[in-house]
Amino acid sequence: MKKRRIDIITLGCSKNLVDSEQLIRQLEEVGYSVTHDTENPQGEIAVINTCGFIGDAKEESINMILEFAERKEEGDLKKLFVMGCLSERYLKELAIEIPQVDKFYGKFNWKELLQDLGQTYHDELYIERTLTTPRHYAYLKISEGCDRKCSYCAIPIITGRHISKPIDEILDEVRYLVSQGVKEFQVIAQELTYYGVDLYKKQMLPELIERISDIPGVEWIRLHYAYPAHFPTDLFRVMRERDNVCKYMDIALQHISDKMLRLMRRQVTKEDTYKLIEQFRKEVPGIHLRTTLMVGHPGETEEDFEELKEFVRKVRFDRMGAFAYSEEEGTYAAEAYEDSIPQEVKQARLDELMDIQQGISAELSAAKIGKQMKIIIDRLEGDYYIGRTEFDSPEVDPEVLINSSEKELEIGQFYQVEVIDADDFDLYAKVINV
Repeated sequence: MKKRRIDIITLGCSKNLVDSEQLIRQLEEVGYSVTHDTENPQGEIAVINTCGFIGDAKEESINMILEFAERKEEGDLKKLFVMGCLSERYLKELAIEIPQVDKFYGKFNWKELLQDLGQTYHDELYIERTLTTPRHYAYLKISEGCDRKCSYCAIPIITGRHISKPIDEILDEVRYLVSQGVKEFQVIAQELTYYGVDLYKKQMLPELIERISDIPGVEWIRLHYAYPAHFPTDLFRVMRERDNVCKYMDIALQHISDKMLRLMRRQVTKEDTYKLIEQFRKEVPGIHLRTTLMVGHPGETEEDFEELKEFVRKVRFDRMGAFAYSEEEGTYAAEAYEDSIPQEVKQARLDELMDIQQGISAELSAAKIGKQMKIIIDRLEGDYYIGRTEFDSPEVDPEVLINSSEKELEIGQFYQVEVIDADDFDLYAKVINV
């Protein structure tokens, strides 16, 4: 056990990761040595940043807390702190159930952790972070919370109402990150398209992205977690005109059946959804769409599921994830609907939907063979350099593999490559210039 060393473990989404990175920077400023997500924790203090989105995530967070609580009981740890979404939602219950934890913090009051260590939060470092990603890319969180009222979602219960970060503060953060070597920005929020409504009384995402794209050194901007209702259509123009705004949109659609969209309280119709997808592809040629779909929501019949399958086959999403409904206490669905679809039916539907997408992904990947693309190199792994195109977000999307014996490449640099092979998800390529 090393003194003044802290282990930080981040669970859940990239929005949590940004919070952890800000905390690491603050801890380092006051003299702590910090290790992030270490497989072999050795510090005298541990901080677990939890996720509380769905059942599996909650279980993972609780198991991690219990694992570290045991280490504390065995004397391998002096202090254990817990923060994040699970802690925000179940703070009182957790404090009673797991007394080995020295203190639980919510999602937004983690600054108190510094005070409890006898330290001061440095306001002047508010835009600074210690990156845990490769230094050439970073996640950029532009807002917190969500004003949507989707039936199944506990996020508004956990994070509260949508709060946009001021544009000038975001631009300052981008400039700072560029000065640290960041070239690629994954713009994230619970709900991107609502950005600015609370602060500026109108949707400001197109203007924000345009202003970020003006900053020298910003090579790629990628957008995550848009909402289909009331989409700010001026964003099409920005994506079309700005070379450093990736032709990529992560937009969770959840379902296509009108009945299911109504039960889910999604504020869109089947017709709206098809029109929006058509508009994306017309206004932004070459765009790659990523979506998330849900199966097994209360009320979903075989007919609704067949409609969803047909939607996936027809639209042919470039990237798609799916998950089975899990009832979350406090949500509209938990209070108003009966979770009557058996788990095995949910899983069978999920498997079937992903099988369809796997076939589509294989065909779309194969169609890229022989094409030239710009990629960024993330890492060297085994015999391959691993890179991504502008159509691929880290962690969740396909990668481009280049044999490391071909040429020596530099991590974080862009290269022009030719795709020479493909499997269901990943591409294989050779560099055509260095």
